[in-house]
Amino acid sequence: MSLSRSLIFEKFNTIEMVEINSPSSLESFRRFIFASTCSSYAPRSYLEDSEVFPEREEKLGSIYVEAADKMTLKKIREITFVNAKDVLGIIYSSKSGNTSLKWRQIRRNSGKVTGEASSNSLVNLAEGGVITLDWVDNYVKKKAEENQSNEIAE
Repeated sequence: MSLSRSLIFEKFNTIEMVEINSPSSLESFRRFIFASTCSSYAPRSYLEDSEVFPEREEKLGSIYVEAADKMTLKKIREITFVNAKDVLGIIYSSKSGNTSLKWRQIRRNSGKVTGEASSNSLVNLAEGGVITLDWVDNYVKKKAEENQSNEIAE
């Protein structure tokens, strides 16, 4: 387990779901999807190609890439790899149903990620570069302050 992975698990061990609303590059979100789904068996050339994305059928936790130009490359296990250009958005749902995220293009390869993530997905979001350890620290502090305010109010 990497340092960031263990730090995030430690910080989020009491939090079930985390609301995500963060700017993100397309490449960072692409890395997150690979880390969450198929990095152990995806061909290395697919991992390194910024135009290749994994997709998955809805019954298995959907991953859908909305793009102006998209071509199917290969299916391995439950993942269909596609070559996508001019990506407008990506919808990601985990197999467990605990994570549901959307990446929407704002300008070219810059966008915004919104939705809810489990602590396991937070690790992959951080390792992919979608969120930073500073973002994690700020979120934990904000939640701690909210919890203190709620305890005082009761």
